[in-house]
Amino acid sequence: MKGSPMRLRSVVAMVLLAAPAFAQERLSMEEVVRRAVLRSVTSVVAEQEIVRARGILKESRAPSLPTLTANGVVTKLDHDRISNGQVSAYGSQQSANVTLTVPLIAPQRWLEWSHASDQLNVAKLSAEDARRQVAVFSARLYLAVMAQHRLVQINREARDAAKAHLDDAHARFEVGSGNRLDEVRAGQQMATNQSALAQAQANLFRAMEALGSLVGEEGPVDVEDQVALAVPPSSEQAMEDSQSLRADVRAQKERAEAARRVLRDSYADYLPLLQAVVQPFLQHPATVTFPESGWQVQFVLSIPLFDGGARYGFHDQRSAAYEESKAQLEGLLRQARSDVRTAFESVRRADESLQTAQQAARLANEALTMTSLAYREGATNDLEVIDAERQARDAATAALVAEDSARQARIDLLAATGRFP
Repeated sequence: MKGSPMRLRSVVAMVLLAAPAFAQERLSMEEVVRRAVLRSVTSVVAEQEIVRARGILKESRAPSLPTLTANGVVTKLDHDRISNGQVSAYGSQQSANVTLTVPLIAPQRWLEWSHASDQLNVAKLSAEDARRQVAVFSARLYLAVMAQHRLVQINREARDAAKAHLDDAHARFEVGSGNRLDEVRAGQQMATNQSALAQAQANLFRAMEALGSLVGEEGPVDVEDQVALAVPPSSEQAMEDSQSLRADVRAQKERAEAARRVLRDSYADYLPLLQAVVQPFLQHPATVTFPESGWQVQFVLSIPLFDGGARYGFHDQRSAAYEESKAQLEGLLRQARSDVRTAFESVRRADESLQTAQQAARLANEALTMTSLAYREGATNDLEVIDAERQARDAATAALVAEDSARQARIDLLAATGRFP
C-alpha cells in the first residue's frame, strides 16, 4: 500500500513530462487567429447579434409596407330575423373579405426603419470589434505557448547541468576525492530543477489546451517556433490609425451618429399618419345593408394632438442617449491615444530590458562554464557551482520573460493602432 502513492506520483510525472507530445497539430499565428475569430464563442455570439439586428430591421420595416389579410365569418342564428315582413338577418350567414392596408404617409414608421438599419451597422461594427478582441487574445495566448516552450527548454538544460554536476559529485565521492555533503547538495539541486521542469511542462500543456479550446479543437494545439509580427507604424501615423482603424472606435462613432439621428428625427412624433384601406367582400345571403358582393375604400388620417407628454419624454431619453454616446466616444478616443503612447513606451522599455537580460544570461552561462571548469580542477567548491547553476537558470528565465514582454508589447502596439489583426 505504501508504494501506491509513489507509483501514482511517478505516473503523473511521466504524463507531465510527455505532455507536449499530446498536441494534435502545430499552427502558425495567422492560422490560430483565423480559427479563433471563426470558431470562438465570442465571435459566434457577435455574429448572432448581427442576425438579431437584421431581424429587428425586418420588424421595423414591416409597418411601412402594405399588409394583406383575409377574413371569413360564419354566423348561425336560432331563426331568421324578420322586420315588417322582410328578412333583416338570415339564420345562416357567410361572409368573407380581404383587407389591404397601404401606408401612404407614415414618417414615424419610415424613420424607425432607418434607425433599425443604423443599428444593424452598429451590430456589424461591434462584431468586428469582438473579433478584434478575440484575435488579440489568441495572439497573446500563442506567444504564451511559445514562452512556455522556451521555459521548458531552460529548465531541461538546468536539469541536465545539475545532473552532470551530481554525476561528477557522486564519482568524486566514490573514489574518495569528494564528500557526501557535496553529493547531497548536488542531488538537492537536481531535484529542484526536475520539479521546476515538471511544473513548466504542466503549464505548457495547460496553455496548449487553452489554445486548442480557443480555436475550437478537441485537444491541445502547439505553435511554431518563430513568429513574424508586422512592423509598427510611426508614432504620428499610429495616432491617426487609432482614431480611424480601430474597430471599437469605429463602432462607437457609429453608435453616437445613430443616437444623433434618432434625436434629430424626434419631429416625426408630431406628424400625421395617412393609410388607405381597400376591402372587397362577399356576403351570403345578401342583407338590406350588405349586397352579396362589393368593395369599399377608406382613407384613414390620424393626427396626434395630445398624448399626455409622452413625446417630450421620448425626446429627453433620446437626448440623454446621444449625450452619453458622445461622452463615451470622447473617452474612447482619449483612451485610444493613451493606448498608443503607452504601447510605444512599453515597446521601447521592453527592448531595453531584453538587451540587458540577454546580456546577463550570456554572462551567467559564461560564469557557469568557468565555475564548472574550476570545480573539476579543484580550484573552487561545490556551493559555487550550485550558485552558478541557479543564477544561470534565473538569468535565462529573466531573458525569456523579457523576450515575451517585447513580443506582447508589439502585439499591444499593433492592436492599439488598429493594425492587428
